[in-house]
Amino acid sequence: MATQSPQTEATRELVEYCAEGGIAILTLSDPPANTYSYDMMQQLDARILEARMDERVQVIVVTGSGEKFFCAGANISMLAKMTPEFKYYFCLHANETLSRMEQTPKLVIAAINGHCVGGGLEVALAADIRIARKDSGKIGLPEVNLGVLPGTGGTQRLSRLVGKSKAIELMALGKTFTFAEAKELGMVNDTFERDNFMSNVLEYARQFCPPNKAALAVGRIKRAVQSGWEVPIESGLALERENQQLLFQSDDAKEGLNAYIEKRSAVFTAK
Repeated sequence: MATQSPQTEATRELVEYCAEGGIAILTLSDPPANTYSYDMMQQLDARILEARMDERVQVIVVTGSGEKFFCAGANISMLAKMTPEFKYYFCLHANETLSRMEQTPKLVIAAINGHCVGGGLEVALAADIRIARKDSGKIGLPEVNLGVLPGTGGTQRLSRLVGKSKAIELMALGKTFTFAEAKELGMVNDTFERDNFMSNVLEYARQFCPPNKAALAVGRIKRAVQSGWEVPIESGLALERENQQLLFQSDDAKEGLNAYIEKRSAVFTAK
């Protein structure tokens, strides 16, 4: 029974972490295609928790290293050598990692800088907002061409984005398509120009950070939507009220209300 990857990558930095200006940048880094192994997914899990606990961070940006790939999905060469039991637990852990990212009460932006297919798209789908680099690659869930399904949340998250029938069609065909087509489908929120892509993504991300935006409120809006989306409306409303009560106790809520009354711009601190 296999319990770990045949070639450990634990000593390599497969997910780089940088935090500045209220933004944590998590970079998937395993050239040439940034495919993820069990070791990379463990590091991504750890980095998500690090960003969650980092008091300097209000927004998380996930991207890929290099110019050609955001992420091409799971490392197929690695998986081909492993037992079905390992593959199951590998997918289970990946699901848990992406759910942790989805439930972290900080805004997560996927900066899709290149090809984003298979499990790479599944990583991006777990983000709250997806920004793609114009004309820089293909996007899609082609797992059916390998005789399997998108097993890291793709069947569930894509259908919630584009609708059940369209999601089934896209996954059953197994085709990849352009970022412009993905925008039309609602899979990505926007496409930015190729030049200065990351600089523009970071500029976009900063608008959700203090002092101009109440980052705690942004995070709680995210949490209310992500956690309340699939529950009965009564439970969703209860979740909304609980998140609102937490915000009412914050310094930012006091500042926002006082600024409104005093007819001035609020200066938020994420506290």
